Amino acid sequence: MNKKHTENLPPAIFLMGPTASGKTDLALEISKKLPCEIISVDSALIYRGMDIGTAKPSAEELSQVPHRLIDILDPKESYSVANFRSDALNAMQAVTDAGKIPLLVGGTMLYFKSLVDGLSTLPAANPEIREHLQNEANALGWQELHHRLEQVDPVSAKRIHPNDPQRLLRALEVYMISGKTMTELTSEKSSNLPYSVKEFAIMPSDRGILHERIEKRFNNMLENGFQQEVENLRCRDDLHLDLPSMRCVGYRQMWQYLDGDFDYTEMVFKGVAATRQLAKRQITWLRSWKNITFLDGIEKENLTTILNVSNTVN
Repeated sequence: MNKKHTENLPPAIFLMGPTASGKTDLALEISKKLPCEIISVDSALIYRGMDIGTAKPSAEELSQVPHRLIDILDPKESYSVANFRSDALNAMQAVTDAGKIPLLVGGTMLYFKSLVDGLSTLPAANPEIREHLQNEANALGWQELHHRLEQVDPVSAKRIHPNDPQRLLRALEVYMISGKTMTELTSEKSSNLPYSVKEFAIMPSDRGILHERIEKRFNNMLENGFQQEVENLRCRDDLHLDLPSMRCVGYRQMWQYLDGDFDYTEMVFKGVAATRQLAKRQITWLRSWKNITFLDGIEKENLTTILNVSNTVN
């Protein structure tokens, strides 16, 4: 997309960063200086009843600066990247129509990527076709199905090992449903993001400070009733550890502690470690990101930097 075209598009701001880096506080500061409305880009904040362990903005903060895409789902429900992209684009349009700037804030990098790059148009799974292929595999062997994939989609066949049945089935299923190969369909992306976006990311220069903040925040969650929150969720008959909501960092470790899998001290250790691993993955994503302005997590001039870079969007 050329520069002239992007200048004709409505503005938007992305604020990314690892967990516990200070995104929420900075977003609230931005909203006081620019006519923004915040849209959450977080795969945990979507769930109702999961407030403490997700570090959801407080009721007071939400009353001052409302956030879209928070508390939109019950923990028993699943939410795909495609769901997010559709909801986020609708939210951005509503904010733009109100004469404000969409400020997208969060740490779910795959969600951000879906907005920037679009999504491939792969068909939904078909249980009947999947069962048919599984029966063929049982009768003929996976090598025969891999050979069949080589005939129709050699690019995918080269990438997918014969001993990887899940991906092999999916590639053949896609071809049988659509008449197109996975290689063809993954090159057909949904449309580009119709916004001129200024992208920022908090990238701590001192990893040790980020680790300290993660540990402090986890301990604060425990002091503020995180265990009771998980106990309430665990009492429900329709929730279990295999659900995406219960795989959120902290929740799984607390649930396992309540199940007696390990003691309290180990739960804290595992919860903090899992959060640090999440932050590491988020930082890895950000390092490969293009067209981004990096901010230091401890820099007091971050707001000024954002305002200076974003002066063309106001």
